[in-house]
Amino acid sequence: MYPVINIRTYTKGDSFHSIYNMNKENIQEALSKYRNHLKASGVVTTEETEKGIRCVLFDMDGVLYNSMPNHAIAWTNCMRQFGIRMTAKDAYATEGARGIDTIRDFAKRQADKDLTLEEAQKIYDVKTDYFHQLPTAKIFSGVIDLMRKIKASGVTIGVVTGSGQRPLIKRLLHDFGEFFDEKHIVTAYDVTRGKPYPDPYLMGLRKCGNCQPWQGIVIENAPLGVRSGVTANIFTVAVNSGPLPDSALTKEGANLIYKKMTQFRDDWDILVDDFKR
Repeated sequence: MYPVINIRTYTKGDSFHSIYNMNKENIQEALSKYRNHLKASGVVTTEETEKGIRCVLFDMDGVLYNSMPNHAIAWTNCMRQFGIRMTAKDAYATEGARGIDTIRDFAKRQADKDLTLEEAQKIYDVKTDYFHQLPTAKIFSGVIDLMRKIKASGVTIGVVTGSGQRPLIKRLLHDFGEFFDEKHIVTAYDVTRGKPYPDPYLMGLRKCGNCQPWQGIVIENAPLGVRSGVTANIFTVAVNSGPLPDSALTKEGANLIYKKMTQFRDDWDILVDDFKR
């Protein structure tokens, strides 16, 4: 496993550039800070970080699909059925983690119960049923255009999700089959430690051709997912599509933050060019 360092592009006291007015200088500054952290840690040399991007790893819920409102409803309804308290805010805060890990954590903290994996899976299956009773979530505007740009740049696309729901994986392949196949998808069942650990994104690097961390970009929307990408030493872009404050993402080390995917789509060419400098 690659060495893990704690990357913090923006720390307390830094002048954080507004996500609504990102420009070339902001992007160059973020990339420079990321590279300086890598080099200072001894993980990589300057020359290695300037060879360009080889892969982009997308989270699924809240990044590709506007599905988090549905997940919040499904989580609160399911957990209530089993006597566990979970709010919509909790659902957003724990997004990205494997569902069975979230269930076991809440059961332990609230009822001091040590659920087995099998018991947690049964509860997760109920949550899945609630989710699929809700309207189908739409693809976020800008996602398809961004993927076309990434593909045109010769960069491999992968998806790293904490979900293990087979219908959702099938939908991914139906909606985005022109950009990646199932071999480039990491699910909850591909790792034993989910987000916020680095394992899912390290697995994503391997599935995209055994890339090194500095050859990839993570696109996330959740604090746990950002932490996963950052602790995997990957340049991590946050798209804050939900109700959490930006500070929830910056404190986890997001290198860049956008409000909408369309904004990041418009900056893709700048970022890919700067990665080669």
